[in-house]
Amino acid sequence: MQQIYDVLIIGAGPAGLSAGLYAGRSRLTTLLIEKEKDGGQIVITSEVENYPGCIEEESGSSLVARMTRQTENFGVERVRDTIVQVDFSGEVKVLTGKKGEYFGRTVIIATGAYPRPIGCEGERELIGKGVSYCATCDGNFFEDMDIYVVGGGDTAVEEAMYLTKFGRKVTIIHRRDQLRAARSIQEKAHKNPKIHFMWDTVITKLKGDGLLEGMTVKNVRTGEEFEILAPEEDGTFGVFGFIGFLPQSAVFAEAITIYDGYILTNENMETNIPGVFAAGDIRVKQVRQVVTAAADGAIAAMMAEKYLEH
Repeated sequence: MQQIYDVLIIGAGPAGLSAGLYAGRSRLTTLLIEKEKDGGQIVITSEVENYPGCIEEESGSSLVARMTRQTENFGVERVRDTIVQVDFSGEVKVLTGKKGEYFGRTVIIATGAYPRPIGCEGERELIGKGVSYCATCDGNFFEDMDIYVVGGGDTAVEEAMYLTKFGRKVTIIHRRDQLRAARSIQEKAHKNPKIHFMWDTVITKLKGDGLLEGMTVKNVRTGEEFEILAPEEDGTFGVFGFIGFLPQSAVFAEAITIYDGYILTNENMETNIPGVFAAGDIRVKQVRQVVTAAADGAIAAMMAEKYLEH
């Protein structure tokens, strides 16, 4: 007979691993399901400075490795699988994966959201080596350097203004001839002497040997291309992409309440379905950082335990 777990966790990023740690420590039978490798977005971050307790050199992968070991120490079972269908209608929830079915009295969804890629050659190879999608995480690595921000919406312009704290010059690259951000945000950006604009422009190629050293940009109106190289004294520069996120929520769309691609929860991580919780970047929230994801996971596991008690 198929085992019925107390808790099924989907996703092994900081939120899912934190949920597993708390659920396992509470002696709940727990299965953690991850389709790829542990860590989510944080695993591609070469250096982590803003997670409490990281006082020595810490990479995203080393932080996640320790989280994984902690979770396993408390008896959490693991399986590699991709969930393709869910049934939350009964007291026992059913997750159907490509490899099998999984049954649990509660479910914690921690599938995350991933930055929409800029979509140019060389981007993937240089993530964490000059290419970033998080100003809070990586802005200080580009102290007194040139920084380029891709995007024209509220987030892109707000993050560009934040990055002026670090870069000597911040250039917003936008494929249109005017920003899409709210007028009040645009006005602040235009008044900031550190912010410059590259209109009607897209990045077509990023290049570098170990670090981002240059990029090719194209004017979408004229078709003209030209290359931008890192200043010799710096050796690199920063490119930050802020053109939206891709929440990993499609499989849950018919089962729970979703707003703009993100799962709607209350402060206890409860969805509209009793016994189903969501944690981390997948849920509707203002701040998406590793520390908030870990907190969400802990809360979700504790609320799952309370649900099971009743």
